[in-house]
Amino acid sequence: MRDNPGPATFLNDDSLRRNLRGLAVGITLFVVLGTVTAVWANPLFVRMTPVGPWEFVATVLTAFLGGVTAAMWVPQCNLRASGTGGLASFLGIACPTCNKVLMLVFGGPALLAWFDPLRPWLATAGLVIMGIAALTTWRRFRAVRSGNREVQGLRGLDRGDVK
Repeated sequence: MRDNPGPATFLNDDSLRRNLRGLAVGITLFVVLGTVTAVWANPLFVRMTPVGPWEFVATVLTAFLGGVTAAMWVPQCNLRASGTGGLASFLGIACPTCNKVLMLVFGGPALLAWFDPLRPWLATAGLVIMGIAALTTWRRFRAVRSGNREVQGLRGLDRGDVK
């Protein structure tokens, strides 16, 4: 005989809220990152260098990993690594000549000669960092859900109110 879960079970299960949060963060990151970096044509920003196919893929993966991390986040997780990876990915995707800070630091010719060839590698490094952050978040999420006290104490937040 199968147990019929009561309404309290569904009220305590926050998976729908987590999935919606992850979806909202992922879609928002995709739209904002793609618009600001002008991966697609838009009236707000004009890109000075052509968009390569890897830039669209990096935009999709950055948004996906950000959404996954946001969906599984628990108080024991640290979002610094994901943010650092997202920043590196952004700098790798963005038009190098449109970035005023980079233009000021490197100058136009040096920026195109030295920084532009490194952009795919910078975006890849950012995606790797975000992937490691998502994996770490997933492990801590699973540990918190299973009640593993060792992982809950990692961040000094050994609390009973984490569900």
